[in-house]
Amino acid sequence: MLLLAAAGTAVLGSGTASAATAHGPVGGAWALGDGSSAHESATAARRGARVNAVRERALRRARRAKAREVDPLAALPLYVEPGGPARAQANAWRRARPGDAGLIDSIAQQPQSLWLGDWRYDVRAEAARRVAAGRATGTVPVIVAYNLPNRDCGQHSSGGAAGAAQYRRWIDGLATGIGAAPAIVVLEPDGLAGLGCLSAAQRRERMTLLTEAVDRLSHLPATAVYIDAGNPGWIPAGVMARRLRAVGVSGARGFAVNVSGFETTRRALAFGRAISRRTSGAHFVVDTSRNGLGPLSRPQWCNPPGRALGERPTTETGDPRADAFLWIKRPGESDGTCNGGPPAGTWWPEYALGLAQRAATP
Repeated sequence: MLLLAAAGTAVLGSGTASAATAHGPVGGAWALGDGSSAHESATAARRGARVNAVRERALRRARRAKAREVDPLAALPLYVEPGGPARAQANAWRRARPGDAGLIDSIAQQPQSLWLGDWRYDVRAEAARRVAAGRATGTVPVIVAYNLPNRDCGQHSSGGAAGAAQYRRWIDGLATGIGAAPAIVVLEPDGLAGLGCLSAAQRRERMTLLTEAVDRLSHLPATAVYIDAGNPGWIPAGVMARRLRAVGVSGARGFAVNVSGFETTRRALAFGRAISRRTSGAHFVVDTSRNGLGPLSRPQWCNPPGRALGERPTTETGDPRADAFLWIKRPGESDGTCNGGPPAGTWWPEYALGLAQRAATP
């Protein structure tokens, strides 16, 4: 047979087992005729793929470990917004109802979260404004991402992104808006606890979207991500821990408990510790905004009467795994049109006043 050498001259092969060898352009030999070169190339390719896979797994582990270490609260105080409905209400009552205005001040003067969802038309700009305000004051803001498709199972806070593609764009906008600035992100209240109302396909989609959101936001250099984990009266700790592991809590700072809830801080801490033990020591935050008197004897989640403000936001929790007590739910904003309340998220001055009054009563 006729073979072409590297120099371009013809070499006659014998056709026997000792086939001719053509020399490659860098001095190596191309063994021809017995297929050994193809076999060696395939082996090398498989070896390279294995090496790359091992390297990628190591990089993912390193990224996850780094994300868990990000803790802006260790260096910065929480951001307190200069405006907001509580401050506006206190100012409106200052002359005619000075005592009540002072009680509402006790809400306005505390750090509270910024909730972002489908009612905010430019999530990138909203997030950028909030983290810029934090940087200007040397503080860290808390942002709640609340926009999953099929949010709240069609209840009072229903809505969310129209589909998976829209949600991915929304999360990317949120991440871009935050950028390199310090921030706390509480990811999707009820997102994991509320899986029960979804179809099997919707559950799979939600788990995928949460996994991707954790990964995208945890790549930000100064953002601590806490995935919502419900509350102790809803989903058992073991079940919630499995769900958190499935969406990548190992690649986040940790999780949040009692968001918008009324469970006592003691029970919330116990629930958080139980989950932490099952998630390789993940850290957590507790929403104490309205749990001062705990839940009713027959718990209600939507504007229950007679409740009170809880512990003020602080990083002094007395538990090494509990990073902070936060006011994630904004006290005085309605849970929905129940127990006489306005639509979800609407400022309700009389309910806010009741929370503050009962917190101030010994």
